[in-house]
Amino acid sequence: MMKSLYRSLVMTVLLLIILCGIYPAIVTGLGQALFRDKADGSLVERGGAPVGSLLIAQSFTKPEYFHPRPSAAGDKGYDPQSSNGSNLGPTNKKLFDRIAGDVSKIRQENPDMGNQPVPTELVTTSASGLDPHISPEAARYQAARVAKARGMALADVQSLIAQHTEGPQLGFLGSSLVNVLELNLALDAAKTR
Repeated sequence: MMKSLYRSLVMTVLLLIILCGIYPAIVTGLGQALFRDKADGSLVERGGAPVGSLLIAQSFTKPEYFHPRPSAAGDKGYDPQSSNGSNLGPTNKKLFDRIAGDVSKIRQENPDMGNQPVPTELVTTSASGLDPHISPEAARYQAARVAKARGMALADVQSLIAQHTEGPQLGFLGSSLVNVLELNLALDAAKTR
């Protein structure tokens, strides 16, 4: 029995060293060597200070900015330490009421769009609650509001959307997306030119 206990203890310590020390060190080293920006959180800095991450959505509510998807992460949303979906099913009244309220709010914020359908991702949360992307259609839906709030030509705002539209990964995986933080930073940069 002591021999079995000794073997079990040795295997536990050996696996602890491999799985909690060596393996994480190798993966971290490879991540830093091959994908340094992503491994460090894809932080965006302006003036030497971080303004956000390209991987995590943040709240933009001012009319001169494009708004991201709603977030169910945390009490106020966009909390990276509380990443999760709402887990409300499609027949849940609370979800239905929230979406109806969001549709009404988005239509009021974007009156130039009239009765055009509101893009789905502007009223639905992602699985993590922190998706930093919207579709080009969702960005175009907000373009008139942003252009008016900034005193820019609508064509200039639409051009920025086109410039910041990422195609599907490898040309065929997924759909085209726009990173909201990148687009809003481009708007700020265009304003200062």
